[in-house]
Amino acid sequence: MASSLAALLVLADGRFPAGGHAHSGGAEAACAAGRIHDAATLAEFCRGRLHTAGLVAAGLAAAAALGLDPAELDAAADARTPSPALRTAGRRLGRQLMRAARATWPAPELDALAAAFPRGAHQPVVLGLTARAAGLGPLDAAHVAAYESVGGPATATVRLLGLDPFEASGVLARLAPELDAVAAEAAAAARRARTEGTEALPAASSPLLEIAAEIHADWPVRMFAS
Repeated sequence: MASSLAALLVLADGRFPAGGHAHSGGAEAACAAGRIHDAATLAEFCRGRLHTAGLVAAGLAAAAALGLDPAELDAAADARTPSPALRTAGRRLGRQLMRAARATWPAPELDALAAAFPRGAHQPVVLGLTARAAGLGPLDAAHVAAYESVGGPATATVRLLGLDPFEASGVLARLAPELDAVAAEAAAAARRARTEGTEALPAASSPLLEIAAEIHADWPVRMFAS
């Protein structure tokens, strides 16, 4: 097995075939509504997403990496995702990640989760279990989840708006200290959840993302699935 650092790089690599390229993390709807139109507004969007959806995903991923019951975590993910469109997208991404994970880091825990959720468990839960199979810890899993929450929208915006990719990368680089803080907060919550239950995990809400996801799901033509 690769070292933990190497495994972390593989899992966080945008070329890892986990299906994230087909999803914009709400950026497509935000661009259409004019909420993202340049690097500055992309930074605002990503910061908001990091501290809400990103924090929630990071907490779930960290808890799964710690070995908490994935079925309970999946139920917790459902409870934290009011939008049916986002629940569907989360399970679709989880199913795709599961295929890649089982081929890359075969593990009985992944097989058991795939059998229990044939239509896909929520992506952060699968991510955390994948990190565990790869020999990574809860903080590693939280970092990957937090980064994905902003990396996806930044990449999508380059395609949607023709934004300079150097500017998009700069947005992500300037968010790095906040990303580290979110990952640390998520990992700490996951450790509390071992004794306090899933109620200890973050449950930050982002109503505008949820509403926009429902509207976006009804678009007749779209570039991204979510």
